[in-house]
Amino acid sequence: MPISIRTAFTDMMKCSLPIIGAPMFLVSNVDIVVAISEAGGVGAFPALNYRPIEEYRKALQQIKSRTKKPIGVNIIVNKSNTRQVDDLKEALDAGVELFITSLGSPKQVILDAHKNGAKVVCDVTNLEHALKVQEMGADGVIAVSTGAGGHAGPISPLVLIPWLTKELSIPVIAAGGIADGKSMAAALTLGASAVSVGTRFIASKEASVDISYKEAIVKSSPEDIVMTTRISGTPAAVIKTPYIEKMGLDLPWYLELLKKNKLSKKYVVPLIHLLGMRQLEQAAVGPTWKTVWSAGQSVGLIDEILSCDEIMARLVREYQETISAVPAARHSDTSPS
Repeated sequence: MPISIRTAFTDMMKCSLPIIGAPMFLVSNVDIVVAISEAGGVGAFPALNYRPIEEYRKALQQIKSRTKKPIGVNIIVNKSNTRQVDDLKEALDAGVELFITSLGSPKQVILDAHKNGAKVVCDVTNLEHALKVQEMGADGVIAVSTGAGGHAGPISPLVLIPWLTKELSIPVIAAGGIADGKSMAAALTLGASAVSVGTRFIASKEASVDISYKEAIVKSSPEDIVMTTRISGTPAAVIKTPYIEKMGLDLPWYLELLKKNKLSKKYVVPLIHLLGMRQLEQAAVGPTWKTVWSAGQSVGLIDEILSCDEIMARLVREYQETISAVPAARHSDTSPS
């Protein structure tokens, strides 16, 4: 009998496991999405992983032909993404059940998705943004805490998750530092309705990134993860490599000035994003001295490359072992001698 862990998220998405395969730029692909959804979670991928848009349409068709389970698509909703309207339409036409928004206002995505019966969850790093998207009608938020890969937030998950669950009336999904069943159990215990797992799936057999990237995930420790604004202008977590050390972690002063100027901001911010995406793309698909690998602190919990099925099974098994061990700890003799 298939294992299920029921939460507000699984009820909402009609899936059996409260696990989202986080949409990762250049990493998430058709095989990963299908494997995670078929295992009971919700596999997701960024729309911009497939360019031009004809390739994106083809990817949606392939995924939907291989699984009838719910899947997710990440759409960047800031003005630098000129494809967002078309990406949303293609996904809705394909019957995508979940949208994950980031880096902007999700208002239009929420309106259009709800017309189709789809759900929308939004990346947030603080309560102010979480309350705004809840007011817009979001179905949930992804609490991106310190330790997450990509655009990580500044607040500890031990604080961010219970804080948001206390203040919001919609489900909170935990992101940041989750790569095994223990961290999953901790997040759900803190009040999360699901977990978003990213870095663990980079070191998967299905990931089509270069083997050196996967090996870097396995070999790195949490101390190897640094925050840099050089990639996208927004703080992002990457593995410290000789190139990152040489390049530095901050935007050059002149770009910072142009980014803050009202007149130049709308031109400079998209340019920074574009150049950063190209750097990530070159490093992900083949050897280059300009190595920029996105990853979170959970690299410290990853010590081998596994299939997505094996990762999902291990998450559930370790979660159950952790939960079952808690009562024993609670009833142990803690009286002073």
